[in-house]
Amino acid sequence: MLQMGSVIFNSPEALADFAARVAAQARAGDILALSGDLGAGKSCFARGFLRGLGYQGDVPSPTFTLVQPYDTQPPVWHVDLYRLDSPDEAAALGLDEAYDDQVTLIEWPERLGALLPHDALRISIDGAGEVTRRLTVSVPPSWEGRWPRI
Repeated sequence: MLQMGSVIFNSPEALADFAARVAAQARAGDILALSGDLGAGKSCFARGFLRGLGYQGDVPSPTFTLVQPYDTQPPVWHVDLYRLDSPDEAAALGLDEAYDDQVTLIEWPERLGALLPHDALRISIDGAGEVTRRLTVSVPPSWEGRWPRI
């Protein structure tokens, strides 16, 4: 896993634009683990990511539905694990099925514990409540050839 430095964004739009650039490099089977406090910008990142894939509809946070699928190319599963209490509850969602042929965006991936795949692109977002956000990214080997293009 390659640890990248931090990147600072001074607006939600800048964060969403970055997410769209990440989406341009994504392919089926990719897993993005989005960590951060409430209000940090995980759902903002997900909206920008989906816009980068051409999705024009609403992108609600799936806090209550847990999983929100999107018919994009590649297809996306947007998952919010905030309300789950254990990795077993997360396993019951069928995430392992999505891992094969979807891009899976996971908010609150720490709820998966050891079930989070090691090859997930890990994005930590800091700065809840303020405009400025700091992203710290850990890039797995499967992304190393694509990451410099972002």
